[in-house]
Amino acid sequence: MGLRLLVFDGTSKKGERLLRSAWSTGAPLYRALNRVDAYHGATSWADALGWLVNIHRGEIISEIQYWGHGKWGTVFIANDVLNAHALEAGHPLHAPLAAVRARLLPDARALMWFRTCETFGAKAGQDFAARLAHFLGARVAGHTHVIDVFQSGLHGLYPNEVPHWSAREGLAEGSPEAPVLAKRSSPFEPHTIHFMNGAVPEPWFSR
Repeated sequence: MGLRLLVFDGTSKKGERLLRSAWSTGAPLYRALNRVDAYHGATSWADALGWLVNIHRGEIISEIQYWGHGKWGTVFIANDVLNAHALEAGHPLHAPLAAVRARLLPDARALMWFRTCETFGAKAGQDFAARLAHFLGARVAGHTHVIDVFQSGLHGLYPNEVPHWSAREGLAEGSPEAPVLAKRSSPFEPHTIHFMNGAVPEPWFSR
């Protein structure tokens, strides 16, 4: 079925020792539970993508999860940014992203899932989701809310499809075009999973 890989933000940040410990201890726990085949604490997106390109060369990849920080249409490793601009020719991350793409299961059977705050929220999040799915030829998944133990607003998208969730979902302040603040996750918000849930429910993909 292909490799299931996990990348997390492996940098340190003052005031976030507990959160980053959750990522670094949760990764081997997921491995022990046989939810992923390998994991890596990355220090930059170049490092993360390089690991994804080179780990177990010759084997196909079926799933990539990323654990770290996010904002609308953006994911971070420390202050290093991955967003829709990285999909453009000439961007430093374009070539390594294309190399990752070459390892993915074909026919939209692979998944890239950002377990990050609000990355798929607002108009910027919808645009990033659609462009990334098209670029990778794979399913993508992400959240519209601030996530913690509960992870709300989880949506998946197939390539060449229009985001099916509202651009207002998860917004506490601001507009879809100019978001200001995202809502926190809770069991009562839409499309919520627990952090120990290791799969995106199939009905939450558009198709």
